[in-house]
Amino acid sequence: MDPISEYRHWKQQGEELRSQAKQAMEVRFRELLSEAARIAEDYKHDFGGLLKAPAGITAFRYKPAAGKAKKAVKKAEKPAPAAPAQKADPKLTALQKRRAQIQQKLEEAKAAGKPTKNLEDKLYEVDDEIRLSAHAA
Repeated sequence: MDPISEYRHWKQQGEELRSQAKQAMEVRFRELLSEAARIAEDYKHDFGGLLKAPAGITAFRYKPAAGKAKKAVKKAEKPAPAAPAQKADPKLTALQKRRAQIQQKLEEAKAAGKPTKNLEDKLYEVDDEIRLSAHAA
């Protein structure tokens, strides 16, 4: 075989191997994330707290499975104040949703005895944004 055809053969094998490795990594990643989500749900259900991610991981979000965990989350959430019968401003709606999330985190932090200053500051900032967008409308 000449060097050019050998190179083309080698390159084709490399592409096939690369494709297989990519698929295998994607499948393994999804499996690990699914397992982590199940463990987090079990921990929250059994021990009532949230697991902390390692320092290098800044976020881990998942949608809880239907059932007991979902009911507990619904009970903890408080509905945001209803807007007037006018068209709902998407920015205001998003701010109200964000405010509800921060309020829930603040309550959880207080219950766990954790510092709440940062969450209180965020809540204050969101309240200001809501007031400003309500006056602008």
